[in-house]
Amino acid sequence: MGKAGDLNTAQADCTMTEQEFRAAYPLIAGWIQNTLAQHATAAKPVASLGFRRLPQYYDAELLASSMAVVVAKVPMPPLSAMGLSRFSDFERMDAGGITYLNTYFVRADHAADESLHFHELVHVIQWRLLGQEKFLVAYADGLERFGYRNSPLEEMAYNLQRRFEREALPFNVQAACQRLNESMAP
Repeated sequence: MGKAGDLNTAQADCTMTEQEFRAAYPLIAGWIQNTLAQHATAAKPVASLGFRRLPQYYDAELLASSMAVVVAKVPMPPLSAMGLSRFSDFERMDAGGITYLNTYFVRADHAADESLHFHELVHVIQWRLLGQEKFLVAYADGLERFGYRNSPLEEMAYNLQRRFEREALPFNVQAACQRLNESMAP
């Protein structure tokens, strides 16, 4: 997720138990599938968006298989209604973008922001590398332990986005994500 409010504080003093995650996971996964289905006709392959620099950082297959949806407000999962009120700050964020699996949503006022699309594509790669369940575990753990901005998956996306914005020479984002993902492993 990119360019959101500043949620740098941890969401709760205790972390989600495996039992809590197991209870919430089917609800979250179902919500994601429903949300993607509801927006399927509006989803466009990132490759079709005409961004000039993204093809220098991401391979053609990723850009063709990743989808972007422009919306007035990005869809946030109703985590409190799923019994996860500890994530209510995250749920209420007015994010510029958010990614679910291979599809990301961007607010209309950020639709032309290539840097935000770059950031969300980092999350597409993270979803691919980790898979749905592990991504959600890692994201929830990061939110609880470090808050939104300092959670490891967001930190990775923001750091790579900063390189995209500041460095002239392109780099292989997938390889960078793979290296960072391996360095995060226990």
